[in-house]
Amino acid sequence: MAETPDALVLDLVEWVAREPRPYAEVIEVWRTSCPRLTIWEDAVDRGYVARRPSVEGMRVTVTESGETFLRAHGRMH
Repeated sequence: MAETPDALVLDLVEWVAREPRPYAEVIEVWRTSCPRLTIWEDAVDRGYVARRPSVEGMRVTVTESGETFLRAHGRMH
């Protein structure tokens, strides 16, 4: 079970990598109140995703570290 949070972080980063997402959508889909499953917080703390302002509002994008993380796990081409 120790690998589950990392696998979920990988899923989140891969999902955001497909296209930048509105911050509100990311929080709605990935935020959890469970203290053991801090997927959104872990992805941000590790520097894999970042919030960036855009014309449409706050967007979540994958960082260079996030792309490296995806490539290391065979999830980015």
